Amino acid sequence: MKADEAFKSCFKNAREKLKLKSDTLDKICTFMAELLGTAIMIFLGCMGCVSTDFFPNSNLQMCLSFGFVVMVVIQCFGCVSGAHLNPAVSIAAYIYGIISAPMVGVYFCGQMLGSIIGYGLLKIALPESALNTFSSGLCVTTPHPDVTAGQACLVEFVISAVLIITCCGVWDPRNAKYQDSVPIKFGLAIACLALTAGPFTGASMNPARSFGPALWNNNFTRHWVYWIGPLPAAIITAFAYKMVFRREVKAETVHHKLRSLEDVPLS
Repeated sequence: MKADEAFKSCFKNAREKLKLKSDTLDKICTFMAELLGTAIMIFLGCMGCVSTDFFPNSNLQMCLSFGFVVMVVIQCFGCVSGAHLNPAVSIAAYIYGIISAPMVGVYFCGQMLGSIIGYGLLKIALPESALNTFSSGLCVTTPHPDVTAGQACLVEFVISAVLIITCCGVWDPRNAKYQDSVPIKFGLAIACLALTAGPFTGASMNPARSFGPALWNNNFTRHWVYWIGPLPAAIITAFAYKMVFRREVKAETVHHKLRSLEDVPLS
């Protein structure tokens, strides 16, 4: 009996250690997915914003570029980490009950570091003329001069709220079986919000998206707008959707009727 109990105890300890290692591996995979995903988003998205005499561009092309890049990244890493790519989305996921509080920190670190790395690679890959596309710096989000700081915050708040509503709609249990087209839905949602709000604030909706370019260009002009707008929008919108709109899916009961041999037709 003692040998049997000792064996069971060793087996239990080994299982707990393996579980701990598995949890740690999951966190590392999530961190790497958010880092790579955000880096790809910044690298390709900002490359799509280059506009010079030799590389003509338009607002439509810039917005579609970011939308399509987000679509690609979600397709690549959505199954790994959910491909948040945005601290506001991660905070909303925590409030909605998708991830834990410690994981918000893992997501945040991956996203911010990915933003820095992605733009750093862009500076290496592109010629100087392309990086000087705008006076503020390529892909640096700053409000239009005619837009006040308060108006810029409101615009970022509203479009970020719409983005979070889109996320909550996808996370809603009633949408669990409609996940195949999620990358396309998010890509088009980003493109839509960028087309409408881009001329006014750059339509960041994402502190990580704004931080990397601002850091590399040392341009933090009204940068706080891109934190004060999206983060409160994420908190308020996710909580409101969870309280008002979210519904759990009721399991359907299947009734099977047993029949005797006499009830089964022979022909």
